[in-house]
Formats: sequence, C-alpha cells, structure tokens
Amino acid sequence: MIWWNEHNLYRKDGMFSTFPESSPIKIMERDQWWGDGWDAMEFGRDFDFEKPFFEQYGELLRDVPWPNRDVQRLVNSDYSNQAGDLKNCYLTFNSGMSENCLYGVASLKMLDSMDFYFSGNSELCYEGTNLDRCYGTFFSTDASNCRNVWYSRDCHDCMDCFGCANLRSKQYYIFNEPYRREEYFAEISKIKSQMSNEQIYAFLKTKPYRYVQAIQNINSIGEYIYNNKNARYCYQVIDGEHLAYCQNMSRGVKDSYDYTSWGNNAELIYESVSVGENVRNLKFCFNCWPGSTDLEYCVNVMSSSNCFGCVSLRKKQYCIFNKQFDKETYTALVAKIKAHMGADYGEFFPVELSPLAYNESVAIDYFPKTKEQVQADGYLWREPEERKFEITPETPACETCKRAYRILDRELEFYKRFSLPLPRICHRCRFVQRRSKLNPMQWYHSQCAKCGKEIETTFAPERPEIIYCELCYQQEAA
Repeated sequence: MIWWNEHNLYRKDGMFSTFPESSPIKIMERDQWWGDGWDAMEFGRDFDFEKPFFEQYGELLRDVPWPNRDVQRLVNSDYSNQAGDLKNCYLTFNSGMSENCLYGVASLKMLDSMDFYFSGNSELCYEGTNLDRCYGTFFSTDASNCRNVWYSRDCHDCMDCFGCANLRSKQYYIFNEPYRREEYFAEISKIKSQMSNEQIYAFLKTKPYRYVQAIQNINSIGEYIYNNKNARYCYQVIDGEHLAYCQNMSRGVKDSYDYTSWGNNAELIYESVSVGENVRNLKFCFNCWPGSTDLEYCVNVMSSSNCFGCVSLRKKQYCIFNKQFDKETYTALVAKIKAHMGADYGEFFPVELSPLAYNESVAIDYFPKTKEQVQADGYLWREPEERKFEITPETPACETCKRAYRILDRELEFYKRFSLPLPRICHRCRFVQRRSKLNPMQWYHSQCAKCGKEIETTFAPERPEIIYCELCYQQEAA
C-alpha cells in the first residue's frame, strides 16, 4: 500500500502530480507520456548478475519517466487523479463515471454530490460513507436505496428518516420512532436547531451494530464485501470470486491473492497494487493496465505481455529491463534472473523503492500511525511542503490542521440549497473524519452481545459498540 497514493494531489516539476516534489522519480505530463514522442525502450539495459536485482531495478525506476497522473477521459476535472470518465469534478480521486462532484474518493457513478467515500449510484448526497443507490442522503453511513435520509446508519429502502439506525423500508422516523408526516417535518426543524451532531451520533451508537458489512456473499469472510464468492479476509471488494487478502476493488475480480486496488475484469493477480482493466496473470506489479498479461516486477507497463522488470513500456512483449528479446532468450534469461534473486523472488518491491513516503500513501489511511511509529517500523516519513496562504474570509483556516482552504462558488450554492452550515475544516481533514467511520482492516474473534455466538468481526473486543451476529441483527432490524 505504500506505493499507492489514492487521494493526494501534489505539484512536481510545475505539474499536478501523484508524487510530491521531493519524490526521487522523474515525471512526464500524462498526454506526453502516452504520446509517440519518446520511447521507454531507450532506457533499456542489460541485467548485471554481479548486482542484486532490486538495486538495478531501483536505478531503472528513477531513470525512466512516470506519468504525472493516472487519469483517462476527464472533462473539466483537472484537479482529480486515479480516475476515469469524470465530468465537472473537483478533487475527486479513485473514482469513475461521475459528474458534478467535489471531494469524493473511492466511488463510482455519483452525481451532484460532495464529500463522499466508498459510494456509488447516488445523487445529491453529502458527507456519506458506503452509500448505494441513494438520493438526498446526508451525514449517513452504510445506507442503500434511501431518499431524504439524514444522520443515519445502516438504513435501507427508507425515506424521510432522521437520526435512525437499522431501519428497513420505513418513512417519517426520527430516532427510530414513527411520526405523522406533518409532525415529522416540524420536529426535524426543532432538532436541527437544538441538537448537535455529537448528540445525534451518540444516540446512533446505542443501537446494535451488525458484526460485518457484507451482502450477497457465498463462503466469504471480510468487511464491506458485496456479491462475492469464496472471498477470504477481503475489504471493500465488490463482485469478486476466489479471492484472499484483497482490498478496494470492484467490477469483476477472480482468482487473486494479496491484491490492492482496481479490478475491472482482472484475474490471476498476485502481490500487486493498482492494476486492472482486463489484466491477467500479473505478479509483483504496480500501475499496469489495460489488457496487460503475464508481467512480473513491472511498473507503469501498459497493454503489454511477457515482460519482467520493466518500467513505463507500452505495447511491448518479451522485454527485460526495457530491453527486447526473442521468446526463447526471454524465457531462459527470466529463469536465470529468478535463480539469481534467490529468496527475493516472490516478494513485492522493497519499501525503499517506493516513490512515496508512508504518510503520502494510502497506508496511512488503512493503518494510521504517528511519525514516530512509522520511523520506528523502518518506513519513510516526509513532512508536507509548507505553503504560505493568507487567511481571509475567502480562504479561512481549517480548525484542525490550521491550513487555509477555499469554498468554491458551486460548493457554496450546494450548502445554501440544503441549508447546510459551512464546513470549518478543510476537505483533507473532512476526509480523515469520514474515513474513520469505517472499521479497520483487522479481524478479531468475539461474541455476539445478545446470544453469545462466536463471531469474526472488525470490531475490536474492547470497543463499546453493541455487536450482534447475523441472526440476532436481522431480528433487531425493523
């Protein structure tokens, strides 16, 4: 995970970039990188059997240019990254097929929404986490097919609900109690003026939690997994089959192990990060797509097959260290290099080869650590570049990180439309708060708080929430 920057946008060499200025790699503007004006094969070199593999590969990584961003088919969405098929989106990351959205991460098919995470197929939503097929849903988590729902958790097929948890097919409910239509809207106005968000969330925590967020799975263990078969210890995975230890992917993933990010018709992937879109049989790779097959130890290799230890190639075959070989020589030389690698073969790239520091990567989100903990564990920590901004009414200071942030005109229109207060913290700190609402990627053996049944859950035993097994939860859900 330390290789993958999901939601930060930097400036490097005068360009928007996945990587900060201090990163040791070279970058090239994305359209130029994909153009015909250069050839990464010019950086090809012979493998030296007198030196370790990763030492030589690190030199190649630093010599060959990388694309400054990984985006495709964006319209008026320049401030986005790790994204495709966006229109009029701003600071939207690891997302696709969305329009008129701001500050979204890890989502698909979102429309006219702001500040959302791990959501899809929804419209006019704000501060939502794990939403699906929702409309006008605000400050809510783990909801599907809901409309005009506020400050709620684990509600499905509901309309006009406020401060509710574990409801099914309900309308005009406040704090899990039914109201007549006229009473409902009058009470909502009163509550919004008298109660704080903290008081509302405190009520939600008194209601039982399902031991796992998982729907329509067969023989699977994981958290936030949907429509999977034979998935083991997976996290945020949709539409997968025969998987283990995979995270953050959707749209068809098969027969893969230790795979992080993407999917979209991917199979036989092992120890790889951010690869996808019709890829097959990739091992120890990063950012390789689309239609690439039979790659090992490759980075930024596109639409290629049978490559080993290559960087930034496109439409190539039988290459080693960016140098062309015939099939027979390639096969023999790869076998010889693997033998030379010894115990290093079969492991992902060493952390010191990553162009990112721990706190610049998605690792800090999934496994939060302090600077001291990161350095004690042997990872790199880089302090963010200090940028001076004048604090003005147009660029207030974030109450959490003290950095200046902007409120865009269309953002202000959204707040006015739904009578929302202006945020007092910047979009980065809002993301951290939103991300913290998801359970961590760690499993514990515990017991159902109602019947005592043994369960495996991402709720740590010492946490205060009331956790129910599936049967008890279904009996509780109204």
